[in-house]
Amino acid sequence: MVSRSCANFLDLSSWDLLDFPQTQTQRALPRVMTVPGIVSELEGDGSSDVNSSTGSHERKIIVANMLPLQTKKDSETGQWCFTWDEDSLLIQLKDGFPPDTEFVYIGSLNADIAINEQEAVSQKLLSEFNCVPTFLPKEIQEKYYRGFCKHHLWPLFHYMLPMFPDHGDRFDRRLWQAYVSANKIFSDRVMEVINPEDDYVWIQDYHLMVLPTFLRKRFNRIKLGFFLHSPFPSSEIYRTLPVRDDILRGLLNCDLIGFHTFDYARHFLSCCSRMLGLDYESKRGHIGLDYFGRTVFIKILPIGIHIGRLESVLNLSSTAAKMKEIQEQFKGKKLILGIDDMDIFKGISLKLIAMEHLFETYWHMRGKVVLIQIVNPARASGKDVEEAKREIYVTAKRINERYGSSGYQPVILIDRLVPRYEKTAYYAMADCCLVNAVRDGMNLVPYKYIICRQGTPGIDKAMGTSRDSPRTSMLVVSEFIGCSPSLSGAIRVNPWDVDAVAEAVNLALKMSEAEKQLRHEKHYHYVSTHDVGYWAKSFLQDLERASQDHYNKRCWGIGFGLSFRVLSLSPSFRKLSIDHIVSTYRKTEKRAIFLDYDGTLVPESSLVKTPTAEVLSVLKSLCEDPKNTVFIVSGRGWESLSDWLSPCENLGIAAEHGYFIRWSSKKEWETCYSSAEAEWKTIVEPVMRSYMDATDGSTIEFKESALVWHHQDADPDFGSCQAKELLDHLESVLANEPVVVKRGQHIVEVKPQGVSKGLAVEKVIHRMVENGNSPDMVMCIGDDRSDEDMFESILNTVTNPDLPMRPEIFACTVGRKPSKAKYFLDDVSDVLKLLEGLGAASSRSKPEYGQESSSSSSQTHVAFESII
Repeated sequence: MVSRSCANFLDLSSWDLLDFPQTQTQRALPRVMTVPGIVSELEGDGSSDVNSSTGSHERKIIVANMLPLQTKKDSETGQWCFTWDEDSLLIQLKDGFPPDTEFVYIGSLNADIAINEQEAVSQKLLSEFNCVPTFLPKEIQEKYYRGFCKHHLWPLFHYMLPMFPDHGDRFDRRLWQAYVSANKIFSDRVMEVINPEDDYVWIQDYHLMVLPTFLRKRFNRIKLGFFLHSPFPSSEIYRTLPVRDDILRGLLNCDLIGFHTFDYARHFLSCCSRMLGLDYESKRGHIGLDYFGRTVFIKILPIGIHIGRLESVLNLSSTAAKMKEIQEQFKGKKLILGIDDMDIFKGISLKLIAMEHLFETYWHMRGKVVLIQIVNPARASGKDVEEAKREIYVTAKRINERYGSSGYQPVILIDRLVPRYEKTAYYAMADCCLVNAVRDGMNLVPYKYIICRQGTPGIDKAMGTSRDSPRTSMLVVSEFIGCSPSLSGAIRVNPWDVDAVAEAVNLALKMSEAEKQLRHEKHYHYVSTHDVGYWAKSFLQDLERASQDHYNKRCWGIGFGLSFRVLSLSPSFRKLSIDHIVSTYRKTEKRAIFLDYDGTLVPESSLVKTPTAEVLSVLKSLCEDPKNTVFIVSGRGWESLSDWLSPCENLGIAAEHGYFIRWSSKKEWETCYSSAEAEWKTIVEPVMRSYMDATDGSTIEFKESALVWHHQDADPDFGSCQAKELLDHLESVLANEPVVVKRGQHIVEVKPQGVSKGLAVEKVIHRMVENGNSPDMVMCIGDDRSDEDMFESILNTVTNPDLPMRPEIFACTVGRKPSKAKYFLDDVSDVLKLLEGLGAASSRSKPEYGQESSSSSSQTHVAFESII
């Protein structure tokens, strides 16, 4: 169930900043519940009109911009009629699952439903089709879809920047507000039907990229996946979007994000690194981003086609008739097929220019080759579409006039709504398929071509072809489309290089039949085994895996508006109570206290790193208690620490992660390493300098115990790449040296073996045991990665056989974040309050010498009570 710590966080968020319209009032749809009685956590509107169920029922909720339905209004009865759109991907993906798998679809209808009809339509669609319609107000629909989606996101994701008003629409915040408002309305519909404990939600495409934030805000443990069906641009392009961070955070509120190709995923990861400072790593073959304690998985999975649907069209008598017609019409000709939408990214005009170069360069092709270019209706309108269409017609006319003759047209444009059977017939009869898009998401035209060229027993019989006859096909595809990496037997081309495209077409047409057959067999095997059912099943299996740990962690909702995210931590992780630790502190006789410096006693963001009078006072108070052994364990140098902390005479210091240790200001600095053992520095320094010179923004930090290469100010991608290379380089040259090479947050560090904060803590505790002062309480507070070694070390002391008794352990990190520590404090001020409480407890427990006045005792008591 939803974590109570953030169940009402939605009420605190400032969504009004985005000027949301109210969702139209309508009766809530039935919801399945598995937690009867806990309505307040599951109902967004406070309504009790919810159907409960005694059993859980897992469903797949598919959310997309449009429902997979065809809508028509009966002219006689005035009733709305709905049928499944069998060509919709949302319907076809069901083939990857058993027939009894329940799917719920949420999306808009391609019809304008009057407000007074919306409730009846909703109930009808839910009961008959398991569909939940979202009714967007007309103004929002126009600004959301036609405005932000089609005029901002879609061009940007296809690398088109609005450099000039004629080259795309400039960013309009009103369109962005409509986009967010539409996503909010979608989220309301999801909330009406979801069972958050069992259902899986799968969001489709760029229309709904902030929807995950709304859903994660309402149900912190929702099982949420997202698949992008378009390209994701490089960071240089994407970073121009003013709302770039909001969209990235929206996607990161998912458990699994899917892309068609590695390039698209790589661009997304680069954006997360450059704009949000997030690193990613491969975990057993899966790419994962650590995002506030949650692992967001990235999946690279090209979509497939519905082969059965295509083969059923192949077997139609109308398809066979059309194939015979094409065979007769183009007898003795080589057919090249192109099927593209009418838009500026499909490269149709470049394709025609390439064909013009083909006829000009390879004159023997004249009269023998025909390009059949089917132009699908444009999905958007605008000046750019009109210009592209005009250029296509002008180019085609020029080619036909120059290279055509009586009864022969080298280019045939089919610019109309082409029936499915006719397209299938052209697929089956084409000798070569040419896909020349300059930028495209997946583009399944090559896949359909491969299946149609394979044929079926029915079409072979109708065409009088032997089933045993060899099957051939040839593909010339742009390297900028999503299906290109999966078609290893295709001839890949740069669509801008029209000479190379012409040469590729010539090569495809003159290739031997045996090689064409081998290429076809390779492609057919891949396409037939990676269909749309395989794609859907694989994605949802990974979504299950990515969501399996949801209920093993505690969740906190943090952030306002579209910056909302969920902090997911161990169930045992909790805030350290001053009352609790003071109670233990009073009962114990020997205490070991280990404190980090930067980020623990002094804020990390502070420009002044010297300790305040308050810090020195509390440290002095703790050190004066004979029961305490207090150590500052820091990565800083011993000179700075000894100078800053000189007023605390009994304070122990472990400098440079424990390379230098001093028990008090009256003791000498100890180190178990001699200067002769630092000869490795002469090897490391020149190597690091070469990487520093080659990496702008990087620096080297020189310590007595270590050398550290920093790249936080370098380009994120290049710095990370250089860090990996430097790590490998140093590990190879230092293989026989007594040192450790470690990579941390924006650093590569080389230091002697056996130097870490964890080992420093172990040395101190071991010395205490040897001196007969075995601690019965150990407290450790730190804030960064190096402090995790301390936490791990003191936790291991519980099972140490050298200790006569098991000490009370308090490992505490500063800030709510994933940690090996069991406790956390919010910030440096909380740390100081805790230490003041312990110091006050030490003052009260000191033996009295002489008679202490009652007023003094009372003042001490009041001071201590005010702290705790």
